[in-house]
Amino acid sequence: MARTAKTPDSSRPPPRLRRAYYDCRYGQLHLHNAIPSGGGFDELTSVLCVHGSQETARAFVPVLGTLGLNRSVYAIDMPGFGESDPPAGQFAGDARIEAGVNALADFLDSMRIRSVDLVARGDGAEIAQRLAKLRGAGVRRLVLLSEAEAASADLPQKLVAALGGTQPT
Repeated sequence: MARTAKTPDSSRPPPRLRRAYYDCRYGQLHLHNAIPSGGGFDELTSVLCVHGSQETARAFVPVLGTLGLNRSVYAIDMPGFGESDPPAGQFAGDARIEAGVNALADFLDSMRIRSVDLVARGDGAEIAQRLAKLRGAGVRRLVLLSEAEAASADLPQKLVAALGGTQPT
């Protein structure tokens, strides 16, 4: 039986917004995350946000509170961006994309997240698409944002609608 998303309730406490570091094969990944006030681990499918090469995970901070009402949300600084460690050696083009895919896969494995929704901005879409291909059925939905959509004032509500409100049990 599928569960539906809870309607936003103004009496419900806001999600907890945090920052943390996780280990991956390139060192430490920095992330911003939102966890529903009830814990989040038994709520809707988690969301993993992937930023483009001209930004950091901070680009997703404006949507964390809305998306985090009913699900855990993780916005990770890709290796070499923001406060995450860079990979050793060459780090451009396809190597940067592969590092992003590998780092996100390491994160999902370390957190034991088997099913995830992906949201990507800019050229982070390539990382998200490759991760979706690598994880197969483990990626439930993939939302790719254009520049205009990413700058939209109603982006949080659009993302809630795009990610849907059901999850298989």
